[in-house]
Amino acid sequence: MGRRILALVEDDPSFIVTGAVDAPGRDEIGADIGTLNGTGECGVAITDDLSACIDGADCVIDFTYPAGALSAASLCGKKGIALVSGTTGLSNDQRAVFSESVRGIPCVLAPNMSVGINLLFSLVEQAARILGDDYDVEIMEVHHRFKKDAPSGTAKRFGEIVAETLGRSYDDDVRNGRAGMVGERTQREIGMHALRIGDVVGEHTISFGTLGERVELIHRAQSRDALAKGALVAAHFVAEAKPGLYDMQDVLGLR
Repeated sequence: MGRRILALVEDDPSFIVTGAVDAPGRDEIGADIGTLNGTGECGVAITDDLSACIDGADCVIDFTYPAGALSAASLCGKKGIALVSGTTGLSNDQRAVFSESVRGIPCVLAPNMSVGINLLFSLVEQAARILGDDYDVEIMEVHHRFKKDAPSGTAKRFGEIVAETLGRSYDDDVRNGRAGMVGERTQREIGMHALRIGDVVGEHTISFGTLGERVELIHRAQSRDALAKGALVAAHFVAEAKPGLYDMQDVLGLR
């Protein structure tokens, strides 16, 4: 994600990269980001310490792991720097800590920055509201073999949207996969299935089915550019926004 964001901002004069951060121990630490990305040396070296390169920035874009996101939220909150985070896998407790850390700054936290996915969030809400309890709901997500969390943050958000719209509980009514003699599907059940295959960037299918028909809403990401472009749109948004915790529905005016 970092490399794709760097590649896109290279052609966008509204952005100036002031720093780049990677995890401790990575081979890229100390490398010039321009040289690494094939655009020529630019004088910005990758560090493993966000605090060393955050001063002077208007916004930090975070695509890391939960611990990294919490660290970025704490640091940005203390320094009054806007934050865009696409990190997934936050537990409820971690999300609460994150929210408290960014209370005084503009922050976009979204499980998926893609414009298309965020349009699909709205369409899934509309489908659940119109089709109602007569339709079974199953969610399937496919990602590359290296993805750490399951289900994906995006799939969880689809499940939350369905549960909220139909008056159900994500924690109580989502069933992650099936095995053995599980019995007939219940009316409240929301099926959730995660596949990990090769180098798949991301694919999400939300199926609504009843006796006689099935409706499917599908999004396929062909590259990470869809996420990177959305993150840059969010960065522009938080640069002008009042302090608060936003998501991509706010950024895109879909709410």
